[in-house]
This record gives sequence, C-alpha cells and structure tokens, in this order.
Amino acid sequence: MDKASRLEKMLPNGKGLWIPIDHGLSDYPNPGLEDTEALIRQLVEARVDVIVAQKGLVDYFSHLCQGTKTSMVIHLSASTRHGGKDASRKVLVGNPSEILARGGIGASAQVNMGTTGEAEMLEALGKVTTDSHHIGLPVLGMVYARGSNLNPVPGDKTQGVSQAARIAFEIGCDVAKTTWTGDSESFKHVISAAPIPMLVAGGANTGDTRSVLLMVEKAMKAGAAGVCMGRQVFAHKNPGNVAMALRRIIHEGISSTVAADEFNL
Repeated sequence: MDKASRLEKMLPNGKGLWIPIDHGLSDYPNPGLEDTEALIRQLVEARVDVIVAQKGLVDYFSHLCQGTKTSMVIHLSASTRHGGKDASRKVLVGNPSEILARGGIGASAQVNMGTTGEAEMLEALGKVTTDSHHIGLPVLGMVYARGSNLNPVPGDKTQGVSQAARIAFEIGCDVAKTTWTGDSESFKHVISAAPIPMLVAGGANTGDTRSVLLMVEKAMKAGAAGVCMGRQVFAHKNPGNVAMALRRIIHEGISSTVAADEFNL
C-alpha cells in the first residue's frame, strides 16, 4: 500500500473520524481507558476511521482492526504529568520505521507552540515527517497554540491557531489536528492557513455531548475534514454511540440534533 492509498483509507472521501487514545501515557488512571480492548472493539464496531495510540498499545491491539474499516496511527510524542516545568515538552519515543511492523498505518507527533522546548519539538516533528516521507507513511501533526510564550501576530482572530495549522503543513504533515476557535468566521482563517485536511480536537471531557456534536457540525460547515477527538468520546458512558453520531455528522452530513437523538445522547 502506498502513501496515497493509506491516506484514502484514513480519510475516505477526504473526511475522517479519528479517535486518539494516547492519553494513558500522560495521565493514568484516565476515565474510559481502563478496559482498552473493550473500548477499541466499540470504536471498530462504530467504524471510526483511525485510532491514534502509543506504539505499545498499537502493537498489542492492532489485530482487532485487521479486516475492518479502522486503522491505527502511532503517536510518537510523549510526556507525563510528572514532568514539572517540562510536562508540556514532548519528546520522541519511537521512529516511523517501526510503525508498519507494529500494525500502524501512519505516524503522529506533537508540538506545543509557545512552551519551553518548542524548538526541540519542531525539530522532532520535522524528523518524523522526513523519515515517514522515505517510507510512504502519512503524518498527523498535533500542533497546539497553548504555551505561556505564545505571541500571536497582532490582529490574529485565531490567537495562534492558524499558525499552528500552518506549521503542521509547512513542516511536511499530511493532516493537522487543530482547535475550534469558537466561531465559524475565525475558524475559516484556520482552514485557509493550509491546504491539508484539518481535524478538530475535542479537548477535556465536558459532559455536554450535544454541544460537542454541534461544534463538530459547525466546524464541518466551516471546512474541517473531521475530528481527532479523544476524551469527549472514550470518557463517555457509551463511547460507541458518540462515535456513531460523529460518523453520521462527518461522513453523511446530518445535523448534530438528529445524530444526538438517533443515538440517545
């Protein structure tokens, strides 16, 4: 399978329902991740396009995705809650060369823009895109505008989010994980910042699934390619239903209200 074929499987018709479950390395116990196998089975049954996880988890559970619509992407960045002032500084804990053998189909790496260690994180993401390019692996760039040193360009309605998307594109990522900026007008500036697919993050679990679904509906209308959303899904009491509702909104274009009603959310 070449890179274009992998991207089509990950983003059928250019749309993607991606569920990251890499949070257990950073924070554990983490609600919803206690029974990882049961969670993955629910996500596969819901036909999510991609599950993003750390390499050990992919190595152990990727067989559950074989022969299904779901693929796994290995997240190569890591830090933990115990890192003190370096807790937001991500380091690489793997290499694209091991991804296929472990059962993955693509790579993912993270940059926290504006935090201590930003330069090293940019360098690491650049290494991931270079190494992945040579073996035909797509790369997801999780670039967040979130650090205390953040210094947005004056007048930037996105407060750095559009630059984060631009960084992912310019450094060679094929897909970017981005943040909803609160309204369609500002989010369109994020979408126009780069020609690669933009997947919207979910953030911390709010417990208000209908509001999350509405946000996704608005983001899709503003040009998003889908979501890369973890805690809003796996921390829910019925992650499979949330995933199926998201699938209907992203891939079929139905309203968030109809999707929420259909899956009792």
